[in-house]
Amino acid sequence: MEERPPYLIGPGDPQVRVTTDGDGSIVDVTVSGRWTGSLGTAVARTLRKCLAERPAGIVVDLSRVEDPQAASAVAWLAAARTAAGASPGVGLAVCVPARSALAARLGAGDAVGGLLVRDSPADAHAALTGDRPPAPAIRLSLPPSPVAACTARNLVGDACQEWGLRPLLHPGRAVMSELVTNVVEHARTEMDISVSRRGTALHLVVRDRAPQLPRVLGLAPVEPGRPLDERGHGLRVVHADSTAWGAMPVTDGKMVWATVRDRAGQPRGW
Repeated sequence: MEERPPYLIGPGDPQVRVTTDGDGSIVDVTVSGRWTGSLGTAVARTLRKCLAERPAGIVVDLSRVEDPQAASAVAWLAAARTAAGASPGVGLAVCVPARSALAARLGAGDAVGGLLVRDSPADAHAALTGDRPPAPAIRLSLPPSPVAACTARNLVGDACQEWGLRPLLHPGRAVMSELVTNVVEHARTEMDISVSRRGTALHLVVRDRAPQLPRVLGLAPVEPGRPLDERGHGLRVVHADSTAWGAMPVTDGKMVWATVRDRAGQPRGW
């Protein structure tokens, strides 16, 4: 089944846990338990949600998976091909014990079909980030104050000017405004915001200190690019003005992200 926005990753299945760094550039997925068809389905669904965020890489820790016959090997190779085919491409690394049947099947250490196989998450992180220049990003920390949304909108404007992304200025400002306002009104914590360029898209992240995922109610579409001073639409604006958005846990709260790209001549969605 195709996943559609919003791509919300919460506590969910205890056998498939997700966390990420501050701006979602590397996503960590920990899988545990006996490898079965149902676990494979849960993993595939989680990876599709993670890929929607277009991180630089995904690290999957399989050290707690029982797979003596290496039955999951086909699934990991297929996931790596899907990740590499994304735009922009996403690196995928799996961590498996060096002497396991799965490591032998995949060829531990080398890239197999676009899949990196490593002994530990630390090695996997290094392999994914070592030869990849970081995406241009502008970051700022803000208190949950009434002026936070205005400051964040200005940050988006500066980024669009600097990177030549003027068509994304108005939808980017609208989306960032709603993400920050949601923190001010609901999470009420300090927040870290990030604006980065991923290919031709604008990637917006707001990280707060509250673990509760956004409450998604009544996502009927509104007109893209509505005036910034029109209130009350909340996450409906994020849904309308972004091509993908979602949320996932971080170590001390959550991050909510949105991708904004030029829709001119493009069908709705990805």
